[in-house]
Amino acid sequence: MKTTRENISTTFLTLVVVILSTAIDVQAHDSLPTIAITTTTPLNPWQKVPAHMKADGYDGPIGIKWRGNSSMGFNQKKYTIETRDDSGKEVNVSLLGLPAHSKWVLLAPYNDISTIRDPLAFQLWRDMGHLGPRTVMCEVTVDGQYRGIYILSEAIKRGPDRVNISKLKKTDIEGRELTGGYLLRIDTFNESDATFTSKLPGIGEGIMSSDVIWSCIYPKKKNLQPEQMAYIQNYVDTVEQVIQSEHFADPERGYAHYIDVPSFVDYFIHTELSLNPDAYRRSAYFYKEKQRADGTGGKLFAGPVWDYNYAFGNSTLANAANVESWCYEGGSNTPTPAMWQRLLQDPSFRKAVKHRYEQLRKGPLSLDSLYAYIDRHSQLIDKAKERHFQTFPELLVTEGENAAPNMQFSMVGMFAAYRVSSYNEEIAILKRWLADRLAFLDRHISRFDTDWQPTIHPL
Repeated sequence: MKTTRENISTTFLTLVVVILSTAIDVQAHDSLPTIAITTTTPLNPWQKVPAHMKADGYDGPIGIKWRGNSSMGFNQKKYTIETRDDSGKEVNVSLLGLPAHSKWVLLAPYNDISTIRDPLAFQLWRDMGHLGPRTVMCEVTVDGQYRGIYILSEAIKRGPDRVNISKLKKTDIEGRELTGGYLLRIDTFNESDATFTSKLPGIGEGIMSSDVIWSCIYPKKKNLQPEQMAYIQNYVDTVEQVIQSEHFADPERGYAHYIDVPSFVDYFIHTELSLNPDAYRRSAYFYKEKQRADGTGGKLFAGPVWDYNYAFGNSTLANAANVESWCYEGGSNTPTPAMWQRLLQDPSFRKAVKHRYEQLRKGPLSLDSLYAYIDRHSQLIDKAKERHFQTFPELLVTEGENAAPNMQFSMVGMFAAYRVSSYNEEIAILKRWLADRLAFLDRHISRFDTDWQPTIHPL
């Protein structure tokens, strides 16, 4: 048996360890991890150029390019990164504790004063039980120059720790092997993408073209065989045409035979909560599994989610500034696939949405859960945010200017629904917006199995 002195000494040492551990933990959260990039060739948005990157878990060569569309005009650029070996070949590495892969994205939250919208959207999708990009907040320097707070994110790619679908070989051109996996996207595209146009027009007020363009991003165009392209295009055509058919709600012959309904239900809920101005028609991903040996499976899944920096009340684009609007009704520039409004015409789909929504409101979509995530994020970037806003002073306005966001033209203010003079003001607005948006959804989705009917835009 220990003596009293020994017990006191043990207790004292334990207390010291606890105090030191606490101090270490606090210190660890005083700053974000850093990524330092050194370039040797001017960057461009078209092709990755060689560079060097130093980060926790990696110190070596990379390929890097700018990424984005409207964000290309921002003072803080987004980057696509590929980790490589000394010979320039792709190599899988773990960055900042994330599972090893070669494809990475550094998202710049330039127009999102909260810096949280993308991480929040991705986390919600994962909390709903789906595959989604994991993120780590960090600070970045490029050629020794501080470039602010960034979001290191997993890119949406095929793989066991990403979109876990079967690898499709060039020889898989018939039978069950031909059925998957495929990774698809509705978005802007270029000549390196394998694309096809939907046989059905999209919807939206004032759109110049009703064409909905799909891209097959896995397999890549250079590896995609003609039989594979024909198969996946025909499958998507079938899905969209069946959804618009008279028997679309039939459990055997209708859409449920072709799509994973729970993923489409969750995608609808997630998208409508975010009020994303690009909803359904930009950065909209889908994947198709390989059919099982017994003939089951092989359906089309909605997701993962991507690109939410303009969402959650942050933009005047489309209907995003109206907290009581619906994304599925379409925007005013690019067409929204008509399948979403058609799915809402099925009472069974609406009933599934209501049941799932009510379930999620008790968990990840509760205000307590959302606010807790926001508060943790705010604490995480507390020290870094001062450096970020000092680097980009144009992000904040002086007191009173936020009442008239269009008085002063700037890239950050061009699509902004409002301007703020401080980070804390932004967080208060975001929390209030989430409460208002959920209140709107609560009122309407509660009627999804009774008298609620979607607004229908004719095709």
